Amino acid sequence: MIYKFPNPKFAPKNAPLAFGGSLEPNALISAYKKGIFPWFMEGESILWWSPDPRAVFYPKDIKKHKSIKPFFKRYVVKFDHDFGSLIKLCKEHRQNHEPTWISNDIVSSYTKLHELGYAHSVEVYENDELIGGLYGLIFGKVFCGESMISTKPNASKVALITLCEVLSKFDFLIDAQVMNEHLRFMGAINLKRDRFLDELNKKINQNSGFNSFKELI
Repeated sequence: MIYKFPNPKFAPKNAPLAFGGSLEPNALISAYKKGIFPWFMEGESILWWSPDPRAVFYPKDIKKHKSIKPFFKRYVVKFDHDFGSLIKLCKEHRQNHEPTWISNDIVSSYTKLHELGYAHSVEVYENDELIGGLYGLIFGKVFCGESMISTKPNASKVALITLCEVLSKFDFLIDAQVMNEHLRFMGAINLKRDRFLDELNKKINQNSGFNSFKELI
């Protein structure tokens, strides 16, 4: 099935541009390639967003604060070692602390995208225990970040910094969606939506520069 989304350049700045549809892989792939992502709470209709401005990281500009450095000796980072456990950790940890958009349907859909080679995980371990990380999707030279989680101090920061240090070699853009103070602290900046979409359209059509995300680390 072919999914057609509205032109995101004409979307509201801080409201959904569409609702309904499906979370099946073709729908999600079509959306992300247009700079659109789903964001809704369990029980709601699927809501599709393309906010203005858009939070992004240029990997070379990630901030590795002095206070974080000791944790790189304590923790071990792996790519795509256990995507299923990482996304379930994101869901379960958030459910225990706050309402979450990571429903069973989200877990199922993004796991399918992982099996198809689009969704990827950055996992952080301490003594072989999964303690945090992040997951997202890769299209060309764009990493579309979806969720970060820490069950131990600074685990998600270690994941993000490691991801940026690795992807900086390949001239990637990291889509962080909506700015918050944590992202800003780590070096994210806001781009006007038109500029973000222009950069996205260029980079998704470029070769990533590597054959296996898992083998990058």
